Amino acid sequence: MLKYVNTGIVFQEIPDEVTLAINISNCPCHCPGCHSKYLWEDIGSPLTPMVIEQMVRQYGGDITCIAFMGGDADPAYVNILAKYVRREFPQLKVAWYSGRQRVPRTVRKADFDYIKVGPYIAHLGCLKDCTTNQRLYKKASGDDFTDVTPRFWK
Repeated sequence: MLKYVNTGIVFQEIPDEVTLAINISNCPCHCPGCHSKYLWEDIGSPLTPMVIEQMVRQYGGDITCIAFMGGDADPAYVNILAKYVRREFPQLKVAWYSGRQRVPRTVRKADFDYIKVGPYIAHLGCLKDCTTNQRLYKKASGDDFTDVTPRFWK
């Protein structure tokens, strides 16, 4: 079971969305230069559908998207949570920020509206740097996704 440490309402992670970012712990990626090393540890509270329901009730119409920030220790469970959000809160977009190079086969991309992949590599920078290896993809139609990473570049 995945655990989350904290949440925040963010405006920069997903373009054009007011996003509830859920920071998930026990990250196996351990990227050098990671800005959230505290998420490497197996800490926090279980992230269940009931917890997500409480979060959505708390923020109501203030959010347009839920982003799972991490979850690479159990991508299949991230997918289960994405399906839950899609079914129970169809008005919300669903995003996943992964530190993996590719989306695992256990994940059904069509269950997400946005997927970010790529470990943080300090000399390449983050999404806002045009040299980044990280990519944010937006669902176009069906299983097709479009790279929207350039929207972050200045």
